[in-house]
Amino acid sequence: MSDRHDHAHDHDHAHHHGHESAHEHRHGHERPHRRANLRHRLGHLLTPHSHETADKLDSALESSLRGMRALWVSLAVLGATALVQAVVVVLSGSVALLGDTVHNAADALTALPLGIAFVLGRRAATRRFTYGYGRAEDLAGIVIVLTIAASAAFAAWAAVGRLLDPRPVEHVPAVAVAALAGFAGNEWVARYRIRVGRSIGSAALVADGLHARTDGFTSLAVLVGAGGSALGWQLADPVVGLAITAAIVLVLRDAAREVFRRVMDAVDPALVDRAEQALREVPGVRGVGELRLRWIGHRLRAEVAVVVDGEATVRQAHGITVDAEHALLHAVPRLTAALVHADPAPAPGEEDPHRALAHHTAA
Repeated sequence: MSDRHDHAHDHDHAHHHGHESAHEHRHGHERPHRRANLRHRLGHLLTPHSHETADKLDSALESSLRGMRALWVSLAVLGATALVQAVVVVLSGSVALLGDTVHNAADALTALPLGIAFVLGRRAATRRFTYGYGRAEDLAGIVIVLTIAASAAFAAWAAVGRLLDPRPVEHVPAVAVAALAGFAGNEWVARYRIRVGRSIGSAALVADGLHARTDGFTSLAVLVGAGGSALGWQLADPVVGLAITAAIVLVLRDAAREVFRRVMDAVDPALVDRAEQALREVPGVRGVGELRLRWIGHRLRAEVAVVVDGEATVRQAHGITVDAEHALLHAVPRLTAALVHADPAPAPGEEDPHRALAHHTAA
């Protein structure tokens, strides 16, 4: 049997307690189970929480709102940084600073695909998109990775061009100030995006924060190159630019790996271990079978099979799966839904109840 418990769209907290009360009434002869439920209720008193549909939606909405806030704040900071740099570009004619300015402006605009993704992620599931639109964040992450790759290519092209055609940098003090402003703005935005992205579980926002950090490195390249030019070494700017290109490639590798893992439904193995440990501690669970976790946007879903007593009634098995899901919600951060399947413990000589599905699995 399978029990579907989607806490984004199903029973409220009062109904959940109703399950517990009904189970206590039905299984009054099972004193260990009754004591376990008593401990469970005491846990609720000591650790208040709610599984109401409204609370789940509020939590998801709050995550999206925090992500949107991070994007708009980043857009404002980077827009102001690019504007300051653009003024200096007009005054100094620095080609290196022009590239950095364009880079910062492009980074600010990466807020657009992420903003669209966060807005889509808040839409309710439909009969076509039955899991909702959370995976739009993964698509935005791909766009950001491609943007970082384009930034690396542009930085390399600019550095090689300047290496082949060295030019002196004019108005070095103004260029240095603009470069420092670019680094400060990008580093602040990078830290802010990464912190919020990790807090809400958004790989795309983390990748965008790493992208902002690469732009900060590019600004430092402008500063170092300008200093070298001021000392009479015209090749300083392109040489440092190539070094920064290598740094961008390293950040690109990390961001691409993060987004690739998310697209491929990879999760931290420690979360799987934590989930299995929580399930084994649920009264009535004799074993844990196949367990799967996947990210949908910045929220997790779980699918798991648990082994229960083969002589248990349907109501008893259902009660155990409810308790199992509840344990998962407490144990796994950002888990919002779980599908728990109950398998009967095998009896001696009994045929495998899943035998009829074997040829589908092999296919």
